[in-house]
Amino acid sequence: MSAKWSKEEIAILEEKADFYTKEQIARMLKRQGYHRSTMAIKLKLNRLGYSTRPTLDNYSCQEIAKVLRLEMSTLCRWVRRGWLKASKRSASCYQIRTWHLKEFLDNPPHQIKERIASLEPEAINYLVGKKL
Repeated sequence: MSAKWSKEEIAILEEKADFYTKEQIARMLKRQGYHRSTMAIKLKLNRLGYSTRPTLDNYSCQEIAKVLRLEMSTLCRWVRRGWLKASKRSASCYQIRTWHLKEFLDNPPHQIKERIASLEPEAINYLVGKKL
């Protein structure tokens, strides 16, 4: 049986959840004197409703399309045209780094400038990590 999470541990977890990986959070907790495995952190984050993506620096076309309310095929088309830099995860899935997405959204091709300008600023800020 594992030890019950203290209020202090949960506060640290909630503060760091959106910006750090499970491994980084485990190290931060350890520096504060708490010892939790990455699996325990993952499970607690899930129970608290936070994402436990393996890397916070990469997105799939599907994740970006969902947040920006675009069709996934639109994102994939932008990648294939070379407008949005990405690497292949699998035959049908691209991996897009946050800074490539930010660069693309800050300087879109002139053909789709109006479309990018019409996207919700809050959604863009969420994806690229800007604070409002």
